[in-house]
Amino acid sequence: MSKRKYSLGLDYGTNSVRAVLVDVASGEELGTHVWNFETGEAGIIIDPSDHNLARQNPADYIKGIEVTVKEVLSQAAGADKDFDAKQIIGIGVDTTGSTPIPINRDGTPLALLDEFKDNPNAHAWLWKDHTGHAEAGEITQLAEKEHPEYLAKCGGTYSSEWFFSKILHCLRVDSKVFDAAYTWVEHADYMTALLTGTTDPNKVKRCRCAAGHKAMVNADWGGYPAKEFLAKLDPKLGQLRDTLGDKTYAID
Repeated sequence: MSKRKYSLGLDYGTNSVRAVLVDVASGEELGTHVWNFETGEAGIIIDPSDHNLARQNPADYIKGIEVTVKEVLSQAAGADKDFDAKQIIGIGVDTTGSTPIPINRDGTPLALLDEFKDNPNAHAWLWKDHTGHAEAGEITQLAEKEHPEYLAKCGGTYSSEWFFSKILHCLRVDSKVFDAAYTWVEHADYMTALLTGTTDPNKVKRCRCAAGHKAMVNADWGGYPAKEFLAKLDPKLGQLRDTLGDKTYAID
């Protein structure tokens, strides 16, 4: 068997997932593949009556792994007769963000359940979804009044593209989905949980990159925004804070 070692990369974008397999010593590519998401228009669930809505189907994320990884492994086997998948020593994943997903107590995205599969609010809220623009304004206004330090780390204004504005909007427009969710996780965090078999939402490691300015996380105030702050926006949002934990993790 070849002594070469490889790394597998998965890049989840707005319309597709891309995979690449490289030799970690030389950087040589042994396989690449792009798979376009199947759901919606160019992989995006839209609503003609609301140009702010942009969602994705978590089922596409899962199938994307299956299709692209099998293809790059096949290409690698063709490029190196001694290739063995056991020689892959690392997997790197990146995704769009903030793209939060509502999941149940078992760690399953609500969109994968029959009850919610046709409800866009139960799917992944893609980074460019702006349906929570009013909620983003509320968050900004309250933070300016009570916790300006939260805004100091994210440019002075909370965005409709980010974590809490999307979740608060879901709470306002679809309480059934909000109440069915145990918590919400970023797309990036869902992928690493899926790949490591982590089904307990309380054990999901939340990435500091996505959680930073997009969810107002900072060690100076103990991680995520205070429960009392979120509860002033809505008591249920305050309750959600209990499921987020106090730690986030760097990419390593």
